[in-house]
Amino acid sequence: MIKTQQMTTFHIVTLFPESLESYLQASILKRAQADGKIAVKYYNPRDFAMSVEELAKADGRMTYAERRVDDRPYGGGPGMVMEALPVMRAVEAVLKGTKKGKSKIIFFSPSGEQFSNAVADKFKKYTNIILVCGRYEGIDARVKKAFPMVDISVGPYVLTGGELPAMIVIDAISRRIKGVLGDELSVEESRVASPDVYTRPETIEFKGKKYRVPKILLSGHHAKMDEWKKTRKIAK
Repeated sequence: MIKTQQMTTFHIVTLFPESLESYLQASILKRAQADGKIAVKYYNPRDFAMSVEELAKADGRMTYAERRVDDRPYGGGPGMVMEALPVMRAVEAVLKGTKKGKSKIIFFSPSGEQFSNAVADKFKKYTNIILVCGRYEGIDARVKKAFPMVDISVGPYVLTGGELPAMIVIDAISRRIKGVLGDELSVEESRVASPDVYTRPETIEFKGKKYRVPKILLSGHHAKMDEWKKTRKIAK
């Protein structure tokens, strides 16, 4: 009996799904979705600003004021903080619809575990990956007390939101899923690869100066070419 590969679904909790769509609907990631290797779903906390009971009382209608999902921070300070309940309800909606398979909830934070290839390899085993994207001054910390989450940082810097980190995580995990890349050797870190790559033509001219491909890459001697790639990688 042939075991079919389970699809990995990325569930993104974000106030701005449009900021991710253009990237996730292009090139390799678009093809991966078309081929059923991965799926991407969006959950806007604004749609969960009211509880089911509150929404029923409002006859299914919400005013802009009722869709507000941020408020001033306790303790003072600039900016606004995303409220806990809309985010909690969004995550709960994801979990209710993903009872089958393994789930992992990722919360983006500058103080979280540094994201890496090793972390991406660890996450690829999950069939449902929930990415919680903060905005403004962040999300009310009580969200993390309601659900088991892992704090992840994509670098030692602060960004305006969690959408860009979410794209990085989705890209890094997806390319490790079997069949997403046309050739398994395309995962550079799993083979001998140089940070410097070249293609045709062998010689190009720009502003009166000629630029050539290193001779070793034209030699056809695979052992020497691999050694050159290792050397370049170490040098970089």
